Amino acid sequence: MARIRGELRLYKDLQPGDTAFVVIDMQNAFVAEGGVIEVPASREIIPVINRMAAACREIGVPVIWIRSHHPKGGSDWRHFFDHFVRSERREAAAAALSDDAPTSRFHPDMDIRDEDYIVFKNRYSCMIPGSSSLERLVRSLGRDTLLLAGTKTNICVESTARDAMMLDFRVVVLSDATAALTDEEHQASLNVLIQEFADILVTDEVVEELRANAGGADR
Repeated sequence: MARIRGELRLYKDLQPGDTAFVVIDMQNAFVAEGGVIEVPASREIIPVINRMAAACREIGVPVIWIRSHHPKGGSDWRHFFDHFVRSERREAAAAALSDDAPTSRFHPDMDIRDEDYIVFKNRYSCMIPGSSSLERLVRSLGRDTLLLAGTKTNICVESTARDAMMLDFRVVVLSDATAALTDEEHQASLNVLIQEFADILVTDEVVEELRANAGGADR
């Protein structure tokens, strides 16, 4: 690891004015019990994400909620639904994130505030052309550092982290605010990301540093 990166942690002085907190896919389809594409561990990270979001608002770090969305039938990504989803699950999976289906909405326990931003995406990565407006938004806010949370670690979070780094963003993945279907998948993704794409930190460490740099370590 040291041979590749030089140091285990690359971004040692996180500044509130440079940073945005991006929460990916904490929607009923993934988070609610019995959801069509349920990730049970995603329920465990709800309080961690909410605490992180609250801390970010206190120090002026924008909170951005990413919502996966597809037209009815998944017509905008037929290759995925036709080839990577079993035929018996295809219709339900496509419908789960379509239009205003209840399953496409954010889980009710997510603490989303009026001052937060909501961005829709239609691919795993928020950062590939045509997927979402996230890149334009964070650049317009003057942010070059992204704190990533949400689900699944090894799919949408990892895809976004990889593309963001290659677009010259500084990326930090919050290991205790992300979740995958299994601990093994979660850890494997973090192990890949830390090699050449992101720092891997925990929320308490990040909050402490951001508050200190905002002049509010005791807030």
